[in-house]
Amino acid sequence: MNLARLDLNLVVALRALLEERNVTRAGQRVGLSQPAMSAALARLRRHFDDELLSRSGSQYELTALGQVLLDRTATAYDVLERLFTSQAAFDPATETREFRLVSSDYAVDVFGVELARAVHQEAPGIRLRLTRTPATVVDDTESLLSATDGLLMPHGVISGFPATDLYDDRWVFVVADDHPDVGDRLTRQDLARLPWVTYQRTYDAPAVRQLGMLGIEPRVEVSVDSFHALPALVAGTRRIALVQARLAHRLAPLGGVRVLEPPYEAVPLREALWWHPVHTHDAAHAWLRDIAAEVGRRMADTPV
Repeated sequence: MNLARLDLNLVVALRALLEERNVTRAGQRVGLSQPAMSAALARLRRHFDDELLSRSGSQYELTALGQVLLDRTATAYDVLERLFTSQAAFDPATETREFRLVSSDYAVDVFGVELARAVHQEAPGIRLRLTRTPATVVDDTESLLSATDGLLMPHGVISGFPATDLYDDRWVFVVADDHPDVGDRLTRQDLARLPWVTYQRTYDAPAVRQLGMLGIEPRVEVSVDSFHALPALVAGTRRIALVQARLAHRLAPLGGVRVLEPPYEAVPLREALWWHPVHTHDAAHAWLRDIAAEVGRRMADTPV
């Protein structure tokens, strides 16, 4: 494929056509007349050798290839937008733009709140959009990073992308205040026999992989995509959950659970900000990474 022969404006037209499934509405969305958008659709059909949009009664439906291109075009558009909005210089006091970070609710609570406060103080025109980490993050990390400004995630889950270390944490267990089978300490036998509550894809976490190396197979009874929900799903039950210490000590005072140390030396947790290499030399993104690292350094003064 000779990219030099392609008109990148067709990416904008393609995305609008696939999402709107209507030539007139797609043209209005991108500021083109109906004849101009029809011409763009004709060029796209020739390029892909596919109708992309096929009439079904009074409406248009996506062809099989059009459906495949729907998500890919959105990702490509985001990459191009970030590429062509890259800056050689960045003044946080006067700039206005949005940074999108993907994060678990744990990282938002423990780190994102402090980051948002620091950004507000230094760059009042900057907006942060924090979105939930999808369960598919490990399967298609590059696509996720290419469409965002960064991912807050600990080391050991993904690799092969640049990252800035932020802060350290450790793993603890939460159990019900009135758990009938657990005293002041947990044993490895407790971990094997008691039911668990876990955060979405357990096997991605180094802390859970470590349990397998110790011969412990968690008996998962409930899986949820929220770390905040773990204590509530433990309270009043025989379940246990593995939670980050910084979050556990925030949530435990809300009632119903107590925090216990692991009956083994748990693998440490180091949270990082990961990004796609396309952002590396962008001045605005470099500023974001610097302020994130500074917030992380301040967190190091708070004992875990």
